Amino acid sequence: MQSLTITGGDVLLPQHGTEPETLHVADGIIAAIGTTAPAALTLDAAGLWVLPGIVDIHGDAFERQLQPRPGVDFPTGLALRDTEAQLLANGITTAFHGVTLSWEPGLRSLGAWRALLEALEAEHWTCDMRVHLRWEAYNLDALDTALADIAAGRVHLLAFNDHTPSILRKLADPVAAAKFSDRAGMSLAEFTSVAERVGARADAVPAALERIAAAARQARIPMASHDDDSIGLREAFRTKGAHICEFPMAEEVGAAARTAGDFVVMGSPNVVRGRSHLGWASAARLAEAGICNVLSSDYYYPAMMRAALMLAERGVLGLAQAWALISANPAAATGLTDRGTIAVGKRADLVLIDPDSRRLVATVAGGRLAHVTAAGAARLR
Repeated sequence: MQSLTITGGDVLLPQHGTEPETLHVADGIIAAIGTTAPAALTLDAAGLWVLPGIVDIHGDAFERQLQPRPGVDFPTGLALRDTEAQLLANGITTAFHGVTLSWEPGLRSLGAWRALLEALEAEHWTCDMRVHLRWEAYNLDALDTALADIAAGRVHLLAFNDHTPSILRKLADPVAAAKFSDRAGMSLAEFTSVAERVGARADAVPAALERIAAAARQARIPMASHDDDSIGLREAFRTKGAHICEFPMAEEVGAAARTAGDFVVMGSPNVVRGRSHLGWASAARLAEAGICNVLSSDYYYPAMMRAALMLAERGVLGLAQAWALISANPAAATGLTDRGTIAVGKRADLVLIDPDSRRLVATVAGGRLAHVTAAGAARLR
């Protein structure tokens, strides 16, 4: 495996902040800090920040490579290769793809789920791309498949989603309903028929949730609840073993989750745009208040790095605290103890950033120089 020495950079070290240090990378890990060793490549990082690689706990932007327009689909392998390039170009070295397994036909169907898992397993990826199963509560027909995939180790994070009641309400609005029928690749009348049939299964949903939660506990994979609208709902999912609270719909829900020791996830686009696209709480304010302690890409990969740097610029959080929102904290939330910080023996996932332009110069993933700009290439020898 490629060996690499990074010299002269300001390295973000746990409990120390950024310090001028030399890093030696070998066999995919950080082999030494402060000493040099023979290496295939040397990268002069003078004037650059050297930060831990970004861990994206929840991202579904890959769906736009699979289906860039309603009804326009591309091969899954091709879509994932383009997705990986985007991830690495934005400093994301570990990505949990938020794959919705829904009763909806098309993009979020059982067939699409199977195709994505097969494509992920068919190639070797430089970015550590993992599966975040967004389980749609009413999808009873796919329950046995989901249980089998969890048991087989093909799922790395389980999230409880329940969008069906909301979809059923929106069917009365032709404009809103068209979004769902177009994504499914069917007429509105056909989609309405499917949705109403699925909605009639409400009585069987609680037992299905218990079964899939038990399977996740047995497999020892982390669990998350999604769009919690009340403290009671968050507590109910915690009793199932879900210690990640994704996108709480009210500030008091997020605050209660943090008080209970849960990880609270918000979207980086919310920070970059200054508001939620759904009109919910400000992620920046919640992060600065200590309520939100994990940021995800949500639907836009470039937002993660930008959000952390913006928070550091605002001055309430230092660079180390802001960067932990996209590195150490999501790694801890998902049980990945081998990454998220820069230390000897950790996985060599690194991001090099020009602090003046705030632009990424290079990404190292699993010890490999995975992305480098023209400015970064000029620093190699």
